[in-house]
Amino acid sequence: MNSDTSTFHADASGTAPKQTEYIPFLKLNDGHEIPMLGYGLGTARFKRGNADKLDENIINDTVTAIKNGYYHLDGAEAYGNEAELGAAIARSGVDRSKLFITTKTSCRAGETVETAFARSLAKLGVDYVDLYLIHSPFWARSPAELQQKWAEMEAVRASGRARSVGVSNYLREHLEATLQTPGSAGPPAVNQIEYHPYLQHDPDGLLAYHRDKGIALQAYSPLTAVTKAAPGPVDPVYERLAEKYGVTPGEVALRWCLDQGIVAITTSSNEERLRTWMQRLPLFKLTPKEVGEIAEKGREKHFRGFWGKEFAEDDRR
Repeated sequence: MNSDTSTFHADASGTAPKQTEYIPFLKLNDGHEIPMLGYGLGTARFKRGNADKLDENIINDTVTAIKNGYYHLDGAEAYGNEAELGAAIARSGVDRSKLFITTKTSCRAGETVETAFARSLAKLGVDYVDLYLIHSPFWARSPAELQQKWAEMEAVRASGRARSVGVSNYLREHLEATLQTPGSAGPPAVNQIEYHPYLQHDPDGLLAYHRDKGIALQAYSPLTAVTKAAPGPVDPVYERLAEKYGVTPGEVALRWCLDQGIVAITTSSNEERLRTWMQRLPLFKLTPKEVGEIAEKGREKHFRGFWGKEFAEDDRR
């Protein structure tokens, strides 16, 4: 393995000013820090069946993740499992102050952000969340509607019940509209997007814009090139680097995000896999040349796993 066994604290520009022995943290534009590896309760953890009955499988899997060091927990009201996330937090025995909890609002028609947020807090059984996101911009019919919701998000942050606020699945035009919100205190802290080598969102455009504005990027589905979109052109690169560093191709895929200063949200019900990710990811770093090689090969294929209909007009954005 690489002789440098430490990882880094980064800021939203991707720089790495100080060292630590653990999974890195990213400093957000509001001064808070976010663990750069998170456990997601979306996709396979979506609530199925009776909405009022707790799904013990979701709870148990989440408790397992927490006990293996995944203190960054990424949920959403749309996943239907905020109550399960809350139950897992309670059962884990881990002090609330050690956890980084995210949830998201779907911006239901006729409902304020405050109403949705209060409902989420009640289901989670907590007094505050560390990050609250607008789940997507696709409900909005105009820039004014995006701005109204962003003003409501900032009011939630000002109340102290959400330490940071941000967005998800926003393109540049949605961000530009949001930044024009009258009286806004500043840009979103985070934009969470599907991101992997086969969906790089025009790295000289959208990603550069985020860094210019100090908006941190979170990647969901970062393992797509290993799972849903395999086989593909990055496979030989992943395999070669996995052999070099003594890790798996999936760990190379996660490290590729971290080494760009991008938070990675992933999930698994396999405890051994969760444990090895947490143990191995701090032990190696890709070189800038290797990060670039994965990106270059990834541009040879395009694959989107989510929001295909909404992005159909220009699917590479």
